[in-house]
Amino acid sequence: MEAVHHPLQQHRLAALHDFEILDTDPEQEFDEIVKLAAAACGTAISVVNFIDAERQWFKAETGLGVRETPLATSICAHVILEEEFAEIRDTLEDPRMQDNPLCCGEPGLRFYAGALLTTQEGLPLGTLCVLDYEPRELTALQRDTLRVLARQVMALLEMRKALRSADILRREVDHRVKNSLQSLSSFTNLQTRAFAADEAKLALSMVKTRVDALTQLHDMLYQSDELSVVELGQYLTQVCAQLEGLAPAEVTVEVAAVSVSVVAQQAVAVGTFVNEFVANSFKHGFPDGQGGAVRVDLGLEPDGRVRLTCSDSGVGLPPDHGAKTSGLGMKIAEVVCMELGTDLDLRNGTHGVVATLTFSPETA
Repeated sequence: MEAVHHPLQQHRLAALHDFEILDTDPEQEFDEIVKLAAAACGTAISVVNFIDAERQWFKAETGLGVRETPLATSICAHVILEEEFAEIRDTLEDPRMQDNPLCCGEPGLRFYAGALLTTQEGLPLGTLCVLDYEPRELTALQRDTLRVLARQVMALLEMRKALRSADILRREVDHRVKNSLQSLSSFTNLQTRAFAADEAKLALSMVKTRVDALTQLHDMLYQSDELSVVELGQYLTQVCAQLEGLAPAEVTVEVAAVSVSVVAQQAVAVGTFVNEFVANSFKHGFPDGQGGAVRVDLGLEPDGRVRLTCSDSGVGLPPDHGAKTSGLGMKIAEVVCMELGTDLDLRNGTHGVVATLTFSPETA
């Protein structure tokens, strides 16, 4: 006979669907559990079975060869109405199974044992069960094995549900952080134009440069599983790709970077410096539509220190640049050098300006 609905059927189905497990592909973790269950109990069949509204669906199975069957022939649909473990030693002696074609046919399923898959709230989703074609009886150890493996199935489901929830929360936080950083950058732009005092303009410009570097770093960290260590070469490549969209006509941005890991604080400092150098090159290095290139090189010294060289092929520094140490660019450079524990080497090169920073990378 067909099983009646569970007393909390709608709550039970909602909980089942909330796990987003139905109709997913086979997975090794679940396949190994049914194989172990069948081997431990010495049965021909084992399944991880979920009872949906109109069907029973198998996340994993061994010895059965199908992924779902109708509820009308489901033994597990009866079992989820019982306690946490059920054992039917001979299905033909159970009134519920005597007219079940799966049990009465040839070969018929004559033995069943299953441990409920229940949520933390006690709602049954299905079973981890074993079946055979001959009546039999499990030992106490075999029953305990099924119970333990059923708890393992639920642990896998709960873990995946938690990871999905964490990912949704992370996406929401990412969205809000992006909006906040963009709003702050826009605000500093507006305030820079509103203030007349040079000191106020300088402070706001430094804030904007740091916010832009943080925005780029945030984008990169969001794509990474590691939230504190940054692959600096990849980060600078991303920074330069975004800066290239702001380049004047006929001016290109080039980057050559080795792979080196640093803590996020160092990455922000380097990103801030690169942002400022490239922006200044765009603004001052190529007057009257002059073309050229801005280049960022990231390399390693023999002693393991990181060498950052920013250069352009523009008009170069003015002859009296050494006396001008209070400008925005120099103030930002001072802050960056303090954070990286280094000094700035700024000079005219063969073509244009060359700025070099050398610092020891930190990863913790």
